[in-house]
Amino acid sequence: MVRRHGFSLSARVILLNGALFALGTALLVFTPATVSARPLLSEGVVLLVGLGVMILANAVLVMGLLRPLEQLTRDVERARSTEPIDRVPVPGTGIARELATAINEFLRRLEVGQREGQLAALAAQESERARIAQELHDGVGQSLTVVLLELKAIAATTSDPATAASLEQTREVARTSLDEVRGVARQLRPHVLEDLGLHSALASLTTRLFAGRTHVVRGIAPGLPALDDDVELVVFRVAQEALTNVARHAEADTVELTLTRVGADVVLSVADDGRGLPPGADGTGLRGMGERAALVGGRLDVGRRDGGGTMVRLTVPHRDLAEEAR
Repeated sequence: MVRRHGFSLSARVILLNGALFALGTALLVFTPATVSARPLLSEGVVLLVGLGVMILANAVLVMGLLRPLEQLTRDVERARSTEPIDRVPVPGTGIARELATAINEFLRRLEVGQREGQLAALAAQESERARIAQELHDGVGQSLTVVLLELKAIAATTSDPATAASLEQTREVARTSLDEVRGVARQLRPHVLEDLGLHSALASLTTRLFAGRTHVVRGIAPGLPALDDDVELVVFRVAQEALTNVARHAEADTVELTLTRVGADVVLSVADDGRGLPPGADGTGLRGMGERAALVGGRLDVGRRDGGGTMVRLTVPHRDLAEEAR
């Protein structure tokens, strides 16, 4: 069976064996070697030696043919154990080159399919977040607003100081609940990201989380390239999770947020001078940030900050910057 780029593997093995058998036959025909009706010991020795030579030659030739495939098998096993999956080395010639090229193309398509599926899942997740935020705003939020108005109206008609105080306390609880519902809705659906872009969304996020409690240092480099919508969303969500963790757990005096360019990458950094990560920290939030980073081909690094505190660093490659760097 002839292939587009030469003979198939089975055809090559058959041809090699056929060539060896033809060579053995030619030696028997064109040399004075003969075999008696009753083979002599010397003739048997010659036949055994000849058979051994043919087997050895066949083994050497077949091993030389299959060795690149065995190496390719080892390369595939090694590549499969890496994250992300590495490409296998491509030999210079032969069937192994064709197989390696086909495997690499398959891996590329597999990664593209996985990435598209993950981004579709991210979009579906954000759509569900938006729906829940709308439900909270239109349903629970409006109901609590009605409760506040009713309590105000009742308080205006009562003359009993104890009843008025109880109503005011109830109003305060309802007002706090309404603020919490609105805060959750804002977290679920970052309207400022949709309306004003990433830079304004990050500024709004830090202002809302650290109003008057922690000193915030923002450093957003000018002239950063425009990011794809999915990349902007991932950067915002990682910043949101990191800053929320600082606000809730770090007890920090200062938090620093930067968005800069480093070579061909866009880098988000959130650093604080708070308590730092506990040993072996691996919560749902950290895993979620890492998974989001992987969706856009990025890398998340979380560790202790020099001088105390925590450093969260998201690195996202950017195609335009990579081409410019070349």
